[in-house]
Amino acid sequence: MTKNELIDSPGLEEEASVAADSHALLHEMIRSYTTLARTLNLSHAVKELGSTRQTVRRHIAQLEAAKGVQLFTVRDRQYQLTEAGREALPQALDILMRGRSWLLGHVSHYNGLQRVHATLPEGRSFWMQQRPMSEIWTSPRPLLRESYRAWCMAGGELEHEAMSHIRPYFMVYRDSPNGWICVEIGDDSSYVSWSGWAAARSSIGRNMTGLPGGEEFAHLMIEPFEDAAIHENTRLDHLYTQLKREVGGPYVPLCYRRLLLSGRFPDGTFALISVVDRYQGITIDGLDPASMKSMPDEVIMPAIPKSLKYEHIPVD
Repeated sequence: MTKNELIDSPGLEEEASVAADSHALLHEMIRSYTTLARTLNLSHAVKELGSTRQTVRRHIAQLEAAKGVQLFTVRDRQYQLTEAGREALPQALDILMRGRSWLLGHVSHYNGLQRVHATLPEGRSFWMQQRPMSEIWTSPRPLLRESYRAWCMAGGELEHEAMSHIRPYFMVYRDSPNGWICVEIGDDSSYVSWSGWAAARSSIGRNMTGLPGGEEFAHLMIEPFEDAAIHENTRLDHLYTQLKREVGGPYVPLCYRRLLLSGRFPDGTFALISVVDRYQGITIDGLDPASMKSMPDEVIMPAIPKSLKYEHIPVD
């Protein structure tokens, strides 16, 4: 349908005008929705947004009308998210984070590969650069290479015997309406050697925002997950940031390579596999090499983990 046909069609001109107005207000509508979803208190949301009660209510009503679902229920002046409101929240937060990253110049691309640089709360920083997959063959560190080889032999099947010797190094995630949920943490994984067995076991079942690093860190981590899931492919990233090793402890410099692999659970549903190799030899354009050298030697993972056994398991 052409623009003139749209304008000449009864009722469509008004609908197009409403849609255009809604798009112009989309950012503010989503801010009102996500803030109210977090506070569940209209007065608190209004104060935080620097807005008015009438404006926030109008934004919620417009968003509900545009999506065709009810996001909140109100009983005795107390707001509660509906099921649709809970399901829509991770995507809404992601839209805000992507917009903020773009506006502040946090995200860029070089030769088609993504680079992210952002400032986190408490003076921390986050750097991530996507790297060519061919680097796993030239690296002297075999963990990611062996993980990739096992993944190929297993055809992505998480329970395949070709995965068994490398699976203790995996973290496995499942996508859900509430975001990416951690469903498995291997005993030899980077997470366990960084945070400890108890913290790792306590993280099973949490989504990304409930893992160490905080909410903003989690949202920066989500996009590579989405990229690997959408394309059902592999992705190699180099990362640098600062994370605590224990609750109440100091922030410690952390740099690592991460391999994302698209896999499948036994029922055929999608499983996202993450394998991390913590060491100082990463490459991120613009990052001071001294920052990478600041990671303590005691947290560097062995080049060849003692428990890693190489096995050639034929695939039927």
